[in-house]
Amino acid sequence: MAAMTAGDWAVLMTAATAAGWVDAVVGGGGLILLPALFLVAPQLTPQAALATNKLTAICGTGAAVLTFARRIPLRWSLLGPAALVAALAAAAGAAAVSLIDREVFIPIVMVVLVAVAVFVTTRPKLGAGGTRRPSTLRLVTVVVTAAAVIGFYDGILGPGTGTFFIIVFAAMLGSEFVTSAAMAKVLNFGSNLGALVLFALGGHVWWTLGLAMAVCNVAGSVLGSRMALARGAGFVRVVLLVVVVAMVIRLGIEQFG
Repeated sequence: MAAMTAGDWAVLMTAATAAGWVDAVVGGGGLILLPALFLVAPQLTPQAALATNKLTAICGTGAAVLTFARRIPLRWSLLGPAALVAALAAAAGAAAVSLIDREVFIPIVMVVLVAVAVFVTTRPKLGAGGTRRPSTLRLVTVVVTAAAVIGFYDGILGPGTGTFFIIVFAAMLGSEFVTSAAMAKVLNFGSNLGALVLFALGGHVWWTLGLAMAVCNVAGSVLGSRMALARGAGFVRVVLLVVVVAMVIRLGIEQFG
């Protein structure tokens, strides 16, 4: 890999910190870090950029999981196996990248994101919690299905994986936004791991850069998860809407710009 200047490193470290913060609260950190990687290190192939981003992201996601787990009870007996499902699905998605026409896939994702923004805006009670607890069957079905479907998406494309997990858990399980974010981080850790392993086996990871950015990503992730815990569902809701709009704009530029 070509050498980078001190300014290049500063840009990427700042982007990694911001990405960690956003990812911990609502997901979507890749919207910040991936464009920064392509801007600062244009010599990277798309696979190398995605792989290096996964290395950075998995460290921040792991830190967020630990931070949330200290304050929020999580059903590890369900989330642990579901994270494994997400890992396998993401690996399958990463392996299938060459078989998917991104020119068709991205507009579909944009439509889904717009639908998410409308859904969150028109459902003021979404993510507020206080609803009846779902049955065990419904809980298992929703979590495992989300792990498989969204995990596969994470391997193929990735932007908004954490956001999709949060929306599914809030809408289908009645979970409060912060609890949904905590559950999402566990499954997102699994999907990151699955994709990272596949990319690493292909020799696409820039380990030095990825681990350096991981330090900053972890710092941003811990700060973001603590702010989500302290400020609650209303804060997460606002950040989620901002990030969803940003994702639609970013994907639109990529597709039509």
